[in-house]
Amino acid sequence: MLELAADLLPLVDAGVPVAAVTVTRVVRSAPRGVGATLAVTSDARVVGSLSGGCVEGDAVMLGLDALRSGEVRRGSFGFTGPDDAVVAAGLACGGAIEVVAYPIDGADPRVREALCAAAAGRESSIDLALDDGAVLALRRPARPRLIVLGAGEHAAALCRVGAASGFAVTVCDAWALLVTAARFPEASELVVAPPHEYLASLEAPDEGTAVCVLTHDERLDVPALRAALRLPVGFVGAMGSRATVARRAALLMQAGVTEAELARLHSPLGLDLGARTPEETALSVIAEIVAARTGADARPLRASDGPLHAASATACSLPVPEAVR
Repeated sequence: MLELAADLLPLVDAGVPVAAVTVTRVVRSAPRGVGATLAVTSDARVVGSLSGGCVEGDAVMLGLDALRSGEVRRGSFGFTGPDDAVVAAGLACGGAIEVVAYPIDGADPRVREALCAAAAGRESSIDLALDDGAVLALRRPARPRLIVLGAGEHAAALCRVGAASGFAVTVCDAWALLVTAARFPEASELVVAPPHEYLASLEAPDEGTAVCVLTHDERLDVPALRAALRLPVGFVGAMGSRATVARRAALLMQAGVTEAELARLHSPLGLDLGARTPEETALSVIAEIVAARTGADARPLRASDGPLHAASATACSLPVPEAVR
């Protein structure tokens, strides 16, 4: 439910009846993991996805049933058992999911508070007491931050791709003429300031924060990188040719950056995708940030074996009492 907060909040505020269908368990492989949610309104408008299409029809019907009855409904989709017996709709990846469908109580102030926090990108959580005696514990971490220093065309593309990838994007540049909502409509925050001064005032930098320097000006990017490399952020990168990277590294050392700090710098920035356009370059940058965050080696999936989806932090849990086990 919380992953759909931005879309659900207007519906809840307008008094539109809506139910959510949330994945509570995954067996083997599935397109999406525990916590993935699809929502459906009484007039069959659908928000979100459970599987990318495999079981959406059955999930929508389950949600509509929960909405009409006002009661919790449970379902299993995919393949289970030693003979892979079909249970309801099938998942193309050969796994199975268990789901719970439940009406969303828009009159509950806790629900609206949780939705507001999640829609704003803040950490959010709520425990929903279901009418069958179970408690659905939903958790949504804060959106990771992407700080883009520099406001050129590559920065605009990175802002678009970063926001679409789930980042809360801040764009900072010393030139007010460039840092505008018209150029960066997807940005969560626009800052007009020298980049190193902005970084010095940054609140609560953490492992979920990525800093990308795209200023293309040594007078700006050297002090900005020196500041960024001394922050407890998860990723620091800088765009530039190999000649620029070598010269900048020398300037950073002269400015007092240690070898250990310099080793944290991802530069040239991005994975080698053969990118040419700003949009392709932005894709390569986001790919490197995600790979660095997850510890993945960024090889093609066909070049490796094992599960496609690594275990992640639980997005929801459903402790089931003895009476309904």
